Amino acid sequence: MFSGIVTALGEIEATPKEFQGELVIAHPPGWGDLDIGESVAVNGCCLTVVRREASRVALEVMPETVRRSNLGQLTLGDQVNLESAVALGAPIGGHLVSGHLDATGEVSVVQREENAVWVTVQVPREVARYCVPQGSIAIDGCSLTLVAVEDSVDGSAEVMVSLIPHTLKSTRAAGYLPGAVVNLEADSVAKLLERLLAPHLSSIAAGRPRTEPELQEGG
Repeated sequence: MFSGIVTALGEIEATPKEFQGELVIAHPPGWGDLDIGESVAVNGCCLTVVRREASRVALEVMPETVRRSNLGQLTLGDQVNLESAVALGAPIGGHLVSGHLDATGEVSVVQREENAVWVTVQVPREVARYCVPQGSIAIDGCSLTLVAVEDSVDGSAEVMVSLIPHTLKSTRAAGYLPGAVVNLEADSVAKLLERLLAPHLSSIAAGRPRTEPELQEGG
């Protein structure tokens, strides 16, 4: 698990296509203190460390991961958000993030307002259903608060977040431009609640209350 608090910016030194399924990233010296087999969130995507040196790390990337994320679009020199796994009992500075992406979205508007930058992202249906104003979302692994959510008739949505100067300095968000593809992970708590309530909601929609045996059988 991760908390959505990006702790370092890395630089791509080799992409999976160039290095037989491995993503090689240079990072600040001393960052992470990682062991082989540990997990790292790269742009919010949970990957496993297979090799490491003092200031670089190699992580395995499967084809499915490339298809579901923006990792396949990375080129040499690109910056990526990095976060090592949260230790049990450590503070959760953002929100619980699994590193298992739901989809990608596309930045549509970037606008500055005094010391903040507003970023508007088009999110697909599978993420939009969990987006609510003042709720949480992980964009490229960065825990952010949704300021506004505008739903579309097709089930997708346009969401807005406001970035503080610290976020702009410490994450790849400073380089966002319209058209940029970003990794998205919806709030895990919202997804879990939907799953637990689904049987009860279907009964309500059908116009009948659930009986006690049904409640027991449905969990």
